[in-house]
Amino acid sequence: TFKGGPDPDTISLASVTAVTTNVSVTVIEARQLVGLNMDPMVCVEIGEDKKYTSMKESTNCPYYNEYFVFDFHVPPDVMFDKILKLSVIFHLTNAFAFVIGTLVGTFKLDVGTVYSQPEHQFYHKWALLSDPDDITAGCKGYIKCDIAVVAKGDTIKTPHKANESDEDDIEGNLLIPEGVPAERQWARYYLKIYRAEGLPRMNTSIMANVKKAFIGENKDLVDPYVQVQFAGQKGKTSVQKSCYEPIWNEQIVFTEMFPPLCKRMKIQIRDSDKVNDVAIGTHFLDLKKISNDGDKGFLPTLGPAWVNMYGSTRTYTLMDEYQELNEGLGEGVSFRARLLISLGVEILDTSSPEITSSTEVQLEGVPNISEVGPCLDRWPCKATQSTQTHPDRSFTLRVEEFFLFGSFLEATMIDRKIGDKPINFEVTIGYYGNEIDGVIKPNAKGKKGGDGDEEETELIHNSSDEEIEDDGDLNSVATTPPMKPVVTDRNYFHLPYFERKPCVYIKSWWQDQRRRLYNANIIDNIADKLASHTHVCGYKHEPNIVITCCFYFVQVYIFNTCCSFSQFLSLANKDQNQSGRTKLDRERLKLCMSEVETIGQQAKAMRTQVKKSTVRDKLKLAQNFLSKLRFLADEPQHSVPDIFLWMISNGKRIAYARVPSKDLLYSSIDEERGKDCGKVKTVFLRIPGKKGFGPAGWTVQAKLEIYLWLGLNRQRKDYLSGLPSGFEENKLSRGPGLPSSPPISLTYMMKQIFQLRVHMYQARSLFAADSTGLSDPFARVFFSTQSQVTEVSSTLCPTWDQLLVFENVELFGEANELRDDPPIIVIEIYDQDTVGKADFMGRTFAKPVVKMADEHYGPPRFPPQLEYYQIYRGNCAAGEMLAAFELLQIGPNGKADLPPIDGPTDTDRGPILPVPLGIRPVLSKYRIEVLFWGLRDLKRVNLAQVDRPRVDIECAGKGVQSSLIPNYRKNPNFSTLVKWFEVDLPENELLHPPLNIRVVDCRAFGRYTLVGSNAVTTLRKFIYRGADKQTPKPDYQHMYYFSVKKDDDKDGKGKKKKRKKGDEVEEEELDESMLDWWSKYFASIETLTESILVLNRLYLDFLHDALGVFSIFRFHFQVYPKELETEFDNFEDWLHSFNLFRGKGGDDDDQNVTDEDRIVGKFKGSLCIYKVSDDMPRDMTIDSNMGMFQNIPHNDPINVLVRIYVIRATDLHPADINGKADPYIAIKLGKTEIKDKENYISKQLNPLFGKSFDVEATFPMDSTLTVSIYDWDLVGTDDLIGETKIDLENRFYSKHRATCGIACNYAIHGYNVWRDPMKPTHILAKLCKDGKLDGPNYGPGGRVKVENRVFMAQTEIEDENDEHLALTVLNHWEEIPRAGCKLVPEHVETRPLLHPDKPGIEQGRIEMWVDMFPKDMTAPGPALDISPRKPKKFELRVIIWNTDEVVLEDDDIFTGEKSSDIFVRGWLKGQQEDKQDTDVHYHSITGEGNFNWRFVYPFDYLMAEEKIVISKKESMFAWDETEYKIPARLNLQVWDADHFSADDFLGTLDLNRFPRGAKTAKQCTIEMVTNEGEMPMVSIFKQKRIKGWWPFVARNEEDEYELTGKVEAELHLLTGEEAEKSPVGEGRNEPEPLEKPNRPDNSLLWFLTPLKAIKHLVCNQYKWLVIKIVTALLLLAMLALFLYSMPGYMVKKMLGA
Repeated sequence: TFKGGPDPDTISLASVTAVTTNVSVTVIEARQLVGLNMDPMVCVEIGEDKKYTSMKESTNCPYYNEYFVFDFHVPPDVMFDKILKLSVIFHLTNAFAFVIGTLVGTFKLDVGTVYSQPEHQFYHKWALLSDPDDITAGCKGYIKCDIAVVAKGDTIKTPHKANESDEDDIEGNLLIPEGVPAERQWARYYLKIYRAEGLPRMNTSIMANVKKAFIGENKDLVDPYVQVQFAGQKGKTSVQKSCYEPIWNEQIVFTEMFPPLCKRMKIQIRDSDKVNDVAIGTHFLDLKKISNDGDKGFLPTLGPAWVNMYGSTRTYTLMDEYQELNEGLGEGVSFRARLLISLGVEILDTSSPEITSSTEVQLEGVPNISEVGPCLDRWPCKATQSTQTHPDRSFTLRVEEFFLFGSFLEATMIDRKIGDKPINFEVTIGYYGNEIDGVIKPNAKGKKGGDGDEEETELIHNSSDEEIEDDGDLNSVATTPPMKPVVTDRNYFHLPYFERKPCVYIKSWWQDQRRRLYNANIIDNIADKLASHTHVCGYKHEPNIVITCCFYFVQVYIFNTCCSFSQFLSLANKDQNQSGRTKLDRERLKLCMSEVETIGQQAKAMRTQVKKSTVRDKLKLAQNFLSKLRFLADEPQHSVPDIFLWMISNGKRIAYARVPSKDLLYSSIDEERGKDCGKVKTVFLRIPGKKGFGPAGWTVQAKLEIYLWLGLNRQRKDYLSGLPSGFEENKLSRGPGLPSSPPISLTYMMKQIFQLRVHMYQARSLFAADSTGLSDPFARVFFSTQSQVTEVSSTLCPTWDQLLVFENVELFGEANELRDDPPIIVIEIYDQDTVGKADFMGRTFAKPVVKMADEHYGPPRFPPQLEYYQIYRGNCAAGEMLAAFELLQIGPNGKADLPPIDGPTDTDRGPILPVPLGIRPVLSKYRIEVLFWGLRDLKRVNLAQVDRPRVDIECAGKGVQSSLIPNYRKNPNFSTLVKWFEVDLPENELLHPPLNIRVVDCRAFGRYTLVGSNAVTTLRKFIYRGADKQTPKPDYQHMYYFSVKKDDDKDGKGKKKKRKKGDEVEEEELDESMLDWWSKYFASIETLTESILVLNRLYLDFLHDALGVFSIFRFHFQVYPKELETEFDNFEDWLHSFNLFRGKGGDDDDQNVTDEDRIVGKFKGSLCIYKVSDDMPRDMTIDSNMGMFQNIPHNDPINVLVRIYVIRATDLHPADINGKADPYIAIKLGKTEIKDKENYISKQLNPLFGKSFDVEATFPMDSTLTVSIYDWDLVGTDDLIGETKIDLENRFYSKHRATCGIACNYAIHGYNVWRDPMKPTHILAKLCKDGKLDGPNYGPGGRVKVENRVFMAQTEIEDENDEHLALTVLNHWEEIPRAGCKLVPEHVETRPLLHPDKPGIEQGRIEMWVDMFPKDMTAPGPALDISPRKPKKFELRVIIWNTDEVVLEDDDIFTGEKSSDIFVRGWLKGQQEDKQDTDVHYHSITGEGNFNWRFVYPFDYLMAEEKIVISKKESMFAWDETEYKIPARLNLQVWDADHFSADDFLGTLDLNRFPRGAKTAKQCTIEMVTNEGEMPMVSIFKQKRIKGWWPFVARNEEDEYELTGKVEAELHLLTGEEAEKSPVGEGRNEPEPLEKPNRPDNSLLWFLTPLKAIKHLVCNQYKWLVIKIVTALLLLAMLALFLYSMPGYMVKKMLGA
């Protein structure tokens, strides 16, 4: 079959089907935001969806820790192209006006980039913000965030980081993929769009006639424009009105960072329309393919080159059912258009003044390509790289005449649904050959009807001078003559071609870019060789065989590869000087050559290093080579478009196949030739569009045997050479004297007669096709025009054991060709239904082994071996089939020469022939013992509950039934535990048939109902191989030394030495309250982000004193990042769980979803399979009833106390509108249900529960524990967030002893108390007794001996000595021979929470563990107290003594001097909550201020997490308070009293880690802020009291820090109790008032010397102002006098007085 590598535009099924995807984003904090005194918030935007964090007041480094989840249900391709954008917006707090929502900066990347990261996530990375409106501005700040993309079935592992200091290194933890430089620069992306051609005709429909009637003229009915999407921006060209061959000559310019964090550019030709624009075709430009980031790499560059677009059929209809293919979703089923484009990238120098700073998309005109030179494809490559000075050499590229020939040798398996109307086939290449679509055949010399492309026609004239033959008026023949189909069987037709095979041929004209395809073919050729070898090595069943095969193959493959590589280099070099190549062609050639050379060298080196031990790694390396070669072979610049084959029934298009043109391209050099050129290939046609993916697409639409050849017209003399020989050509008669045309059909004279023997042995793991969960499968085998079926077998794993013989198969062609490349056999599996049509269950393909009449039937080729063939349904695997196929030529003597069929004689199956002896497997007698334990969780069947179930086991026709369970609800366990049966199985384990487990319910009146079934496909793990290999030699002595530290005192108090600078050693009392279960928990997860060093962070001291720290942390336990079962193989060491299925199997790719729904219960038991031989030893000590299942516990009901500890949940899926949830725990076990509703945690997605629950249960009735997290709602029902289910029974009975974890240390009280009621010595004694081991023998000097191993523990502990020794052995139990296995340690497991409505997608995780104690033993002690730590009350007292060198903001209006009215503001929790201000120091001329002012900040603090805890209502309407945790950071700002903006601030002092203050103001410099790393750091929680000078800084216009003042402060930290004992007043108030500051009196100086002040005022500063005011006053006085005297004067005048 054509297995061409995917074209860039073809997309697999998985990427077209909509899937549910979650994107979760945690915004942790932001740092170094540019701007003063702002209130920032972060907006997270994916596609159209936006979510916002809360707003933080007055800070440049806000802390959020907010979690957002976005749910999408779209195809992955659409999902991965979505842009994820993080932006910081701030509200300016300005006294005069509020400027709402100013953008600080944004960061964007596409979802696909996140998904391609390890674990599909970025964890704790810093996103660098830049301003899209001003690209010269540089970095605008950083956001620390986690981003994860979860599709169905992905599990997210949270990487645990040890300490935050690593993450504070922003530069080293930027949010960019591996390999992307940290300093990304701005770049311009110039996409030039020249012209398009071959747009589909849109005037062939009724609509066109309507339009014609209105417009009155026959215009081209399409108004195309090109739309480009890249990195969340969209650009468009102008619209070319009414034009099928539009010429734009425009360039779209994007400005974006380089390298961009989005993978591809989407280019679409669209039709502009008043109502809605539709896409004509889409092309994705993958930037990775057109650039190279290596040392000798190149920036993205492309073309100028044509890109071909594929989409729906070219027939224009009003409602195009395949429209989404034109949008780029799915594989295009027809050529749509081709577009001439080029892409260049220029890195911008942002410092240069003439650069425009905006990132708006721009549209500019560019010169037409043909204006640059005389030929169509001649142009300068101007915009590539930033070398815009010298254009690329102009180059000319010939347009060549290509010739495509095809011959249809066979058309079978035509779906009967199509109907019996005449059928024909159409072949098209680009827009040539499209007769149905109304494109007139290309005339002579390629003048296309209706296209009238003068320029191109002329070119064709120019280029056809050198042709070998001139065809004159050769018309293309693109379709076969219609023919009525003939019935093959119930499902399929075939076309009766017999001897006469129809042919098609098409002439087309394309630019001669064959070199691109040749290079791709050479590399593909190497890759195919490599793939065929590595494929053999991927065989999964038999590791030893595999390694030997692989060893051989790796050797052979390397030899071949080395040869191929040298060939490639010589061939590729040959064409170095060819004209018409673009920059990308040259760069890619260099890249391919260097890559191929390196791979060749590595392969050579590898050849010498391959050993049996290293084969696996080398194989991995070979896979790596393979993916690299496939990547190189994918050519981004298209040339000849792909070929489409269409089946047309009665004028209607039914099904298609697409063949890449490079696979058919002819070259005289073998390596360059396409792999399917001039060969007969099998092609399966499929339904176009989405329909081809559902059940409709499962059936084959048609199977063609077709021969195709594509090459230059002048090379066509050998185009028929690959056809099977023995034919005559039938040509169209043309006038005398004209050269002959290619044949329109071939008549075969030679034919061979064969007999095909199909040996169908068995199949396994088929889909369930009936509602009972079973199937009645039969196989239908197709070969040539014949088909046969096997018998029906009612199981999911049928053993047909049947030989099908196809008589008189006629095959055309020469005998030797058929021997080397026989036709393909198709096997389809169906499910027989009593009513209606058989359901399709899957399909597989095979090639027979061929024996010619003159060959001997014998080894090594005959008889053929049975092989497994993978069965597929749609795109998913649907089982495996075991079969063999042989094709035997019937010679001149007829069938007498054929080898006889020797069936086994003992069976008489009537007309059905069994598989003959030489082929069927050799059988031996095996015994299968079955352990029947019980049934669990059975659901109702047909609405009735299951009451009296029974299990039937069947394998290879034999079987056994369990005893009946009389009352399932009372006791679901079986009374008889072990039964066995004997059966004949193949010696070869790979050929073992599956074993079927069925559960039936015995109803009244002897009726049986099937409850569910399970097919155990592989019996390997149940085969008993005898214990002889494992017995150790008796003299085998092992010594183990373990030290047990001396417990200084049992309560967990301890002294700890700490070193400081100067090495003075001070004793520090460990606070007992600080060591609790949580200390142990955090010590165990030093992996978690809150990893604690219990005595605060000892960053530097830690290294000095690692041993000291260990002495505190001698207690720790195992924290598993996933479920406990995964670590211990599901606890199926002797008791296995088999899921029972019922109902039909999956209908599409979501088969795993439906599988979950199909589970109707579980069968618990086990199997043991061994060969029966007469000399089997009988061991007298064993219980014969139990067979191989010795020493297993009884299965009577047992009462157990189950103690569930829930620590916390993380990353819960938000359940409320506000993006939060109010979670609480619900526990269900059997009939007991606990809902801890009153203890819900308000508005938290990462709640800390710290709770334990005791539940009594009876196994086996209550064996599944469900722990759920619900969301509390004030109104309405509570919503389930997620749940996890635990099978307690398997844990309880497992020999890993999962009832109560084994601790590392033994303690009698304190938080590390031994929890198990059995002491370590008792446990050890019991294990030794159960395992029949010798021991334990405790010796002197801290030794203990078990079996023949000696364990030692150097111990200084007097009491409980043996307990510590026993514990040492238990912790190393897996090292004990025979009976040893790893015991479950004391642990915490992390389980994913799932929601039944959203299968496969994690809704969060829960950390917990479960202890189980049987009630018939000693009662356990009280549960551990793991309640969350309460925050401790502290009070921070900050005394602001003085300031110095504060920037002077005011000009004194009286004296003209610079001065400032200074005050200091500070807050701890938030500006709104607890800001405090000092009084104002007026009129400071030197920047010095004296305050003696005290701030008092009480706060609650969690020592372990180093966070301040605040509880407050989120809003006035909130029901309850929400708890927030924020870092302990003190903010100090210095202000000018009559200026409204802060003179910025000391910023934040992280109370755990801040620079030590300077002794004097002089020593206090800006370096204390800028060079934090080199300063000695202190923690107020250790120092308690500290005094010194610290600098205030602000950012200037250049965005650099500058010093704006210094403050002398004293910080004093007290605990709540200490603060109560010695209270102080705020400010300078009682108690313990501070004295008033001694401020100089110059603030009132101007009162004392009024004349001097007035003189300064009048003469110096305000001289002109005074003059102006006086003049204005005089004028006003004159005007007033005038108005006052005027009335009287006028009266006088009037009266003449």
